[in-house]
Amino acid sequence: MMSHEIPRIKIDSKLIEKRIMLNNIFKYIFSFSTVFSILVLGVLLYEVGSDSIGWLDLQFLTSNLSIFPHKAGIYGAIIGTILMMLIVIPVTTLLGVSTAIYLEEYAKKGRLQYYINVNISNLASVPSVIFGLLGLTLFGRLMNLGSSILAGGLTMSLLVLPIVVVAAQEAIRAVPGFLREASYAMGADKWTTVRKVVLPVALPGILTGTILAMSRAIGETAPLVVLGIPTLIMKIPSSLMDDFTVLPIQIYYWTLDAVLKPEYANLAAATIVVLLIILFLMNSVAIIIRNKFQQRF
Repeated sequence: MMSHEIPRIKIDSKLIEKRIMLNNIFKYIFSFSTVFSILVLGVLLYEVGSDSIGWLDLQFLTSNLSIFPHKAGIYGAIIGTILMMLIVIPVTTLLGVSTAIYLEEYAKKGRLQYYINVNISNLASVPSVIFGLLGLTLFGRLMNLGSSILAGGLTMSLLVLPIVVVAAQEAIRAVPGFLREASYAMGADKWTTVRKVVLPVALPGILTGTILAMSRAIGETAPLVVLGIPTLIMKIPSSLMDDFTVLPIQIYYWTLDAVLKPEYANLAAATIVVLLIILFLMNSVAIIIRNKFQQRF
């Protein structure tokens, strides 16, 4: 009988020690980066929170803008932000999800679809100021909407639309194929399968991506600055064609005015706290929705 010897593997102890050392080095580097980021964030939150003490109250939330810091409030900015988001949310959601459904479920696989997907992904990384220039040219001047709420909402919709499309595509693409096949086997047509099977399963990812995109839209400043959104609006906007201001714009200008009067820095800090609370609530809603529908489907 022939004896089969087990080949011996030569272990290089120096190479193993080198790899272990590199692993430990990178582990400490990544840990330090995480701790450092948390510390910086904590310091910033502490500074903003301490500067807002004594300024963030009910009077600040319900008063209109004023040239006197102690009388100034952000009620008009809050109303402007809400009205702008009432345009951004339906426009972005309908166009973004519809585009994702077409590209994933109806468009033929080929170079054209690949070209469209690449351009949509590239648009998601375009600087926001470029969308401001596009909104100024298209909505502000060509459509003669000026610096109205409608122009601002449509401009911000263009900004976050690629994000919603990409998020919705990923969510639809993640739906298992056997669910579609089972629907077809039961006699359902294409649209019924998409509406009754694909969208309910993909809904957690779609809603999460949409809400996160809305969080970016509510915190952007550059596109609105380019569009010419003013900062000092004494009149509360009542229609979509009125001029308006939003919380990020108010923070930006109050930060600049802090050079003239230190009190404006406190107003900016109080507004930052309000904006952070809004963003935290929106992200919390995204997490709750995702967890709820993941448990269901």
